[in-house]
Amino acid sequence: MQPHENTGHPRRWAILGVLVISLLVVVLDNTILNVALRTLADPVHGLGASQGELEWSINSYTLVFAGLLFTFGVLGDRAGRKRFLLVGLVLFGLASLLSAYAQSPAQLIGARALMGVGGAAIMPVTLSIISNVFDPRERGRAIGVWAGAVGLAVAIGPILGGALLEHYWWGSVFLINVPVVAAGVVLVALLVPESRDPEPGRVDVPGVLLSVVGLVALTYGIIDGGEHGFGRPLVWVSILGGLAVLTWFVLLELRSDHPSLDVRLFRVPRFAAPVALVGLVFFAAMGVMFFSSFYLQLARGYTPLQTGLLFLPFAAAQLVFAPRSAAMVRRYGGRAVAAVGLALTSVALAAFAFIDASTPIWVVLVVFLLQGIGMANIMPPATESIMSALPREKAGVGSAVSNTVRQVAGALGVAVLGSVLSAVYRDDVAPALRGLPAGAHEAASESISGAYAAAGQLGPTGPTLVTAANDAFVSAMHWAAALSAVVAALGFVVVLRWMPGRALDRAAGAPATAGEPELAGTA
Repeated sequence: MQPHENTGHPRRWAILGVLVISLLVVVLDNTILNVALRTLADPVHGLGASQGELEWSINSYTLVFAGLLFTFGVLGDRAGRKRFLLVGLVLFGLASLLSAYAQSPAQLIGARALMGVGGAAIMPVTLSIISNVFDPRERGRAIGVWAGAVGLAVAIGPILGGALLEHYWWGSVFLINVPVVAAGVVLVALLVPESRDPEPGRVDVPGVLLSVVGLVALTYGIIDGGEHGFGRPLVWVSILGGLAVLTWFVLLELRSDHPSLDVRLFRVPRFAAPVALVGLVFFAAMGVMFFSSFYLQLARGYTPLQTGLLFLPFAAAQLVFAPRSAAMVRRYGGRAVAAVGLALTSVALAAFAFIDASTPIWVVLVVFLLQGIGMANIMPPATESIMSALPREKAGVGSAVSNTVRQVAGALGVAVLGSVLSAVYRDDVAPALRGLPAGAHEAASESISGAYAAAGQLGPTGPTLVTAANDAFVSAMHWAAALSAVVAALGFVVVLRWMPGRALDRAAGAPATAGEPELAGTA
């Protein structure tokens, strides 16, 4: 027996490159659309979409994507991960083509929902394929590259979107996906080996259905509350109903002899702690990414392309540090690396509570860099801990749980922090709106974007309204940033109390000990 023999696939690094391409197109498209919203609202150069239609062009994707992530991760383990990846890529490419040539907002919303189906099939299987083609000793480094690709796509999406909109029509932000997807399909077919759970057992149909219903209801309530306020009964019916269905799902899985998710895994710190950490970090980070884009474009006056370029330090940090986090974990342990990453991330998020419209832009760039370095040293060790808690044949479950938590937490972060932002903004800008015409008053009180639009029609009093709106927005941003930093800091409790240290990191391949769920080991 050769104890140090590498059990990874001979073409594993080439396979990783193909998976990164597949992942990039999914994450990139979700951020690239944000810079096209203003163009889509234009009745001449876009589709003349209303505010509600613009919101649903984003939310139809998020809702379907979040609702199906867990189910597709489980089904990918059964039906074959390569097959699911190919089907997801084809659906995503077809939906991108339909989105590019949509003739109405309704067609765009429907095409985006289809893109969500494709994206939900792609993302969980990329991570589970990595777990199957890499030896456990290399898996941390590979997951670091995977996490770096996610961060890179989040940051370069606005850059690419701004560049395309400066030279081409709005549909180009979707059409660019088609050749990338086509190349991805060919490379996946040639390079990626098929893998599946060799003993899948029966399909947990009730569990699968309950997970979809619960996640869709919860995500819908979060999104709708973030956009229209949490005072409406429909929002709480959706949120509480989703939580009730997910509770039913957990109780059903505890009694099932063939569960789609062994919920006993959440008793294992190596699995449960990083899942909680991922949720907290993405809640805080996605909310800050949401309002920082408005801060740069409106309060600071940068174009969409310039705004995208200002996110480059975040992207560069992800690209450089995420692949190296595995070596740091081997040397110092996952707990220490995640704690340092949380410290940097919390400091960066808290810094936004002190940034205003006159802050030198280099300070903002340094803050983005710190946030990128911090998150690059949180996500890979957390994801590796989640994946190592499961045997290779169950990798889709771990991937699905990780991605579902990240998606729902990100949506919740945007909704909650966005609500805080809106509430503080409305209170602070109210004195400056007295005496304005009804239309201008309503638009300016809704958002800083509305204030800028109203100011353009007010003549000499317009600049005064812009100044008041900027001041109110910056004040609101400070409150939202402080809340996001507190949420990120809660991760310290999770890391220090439950995250495995160096001793458990080294014993990751050991069989599960008595009293732990069977899936917690890698024997």
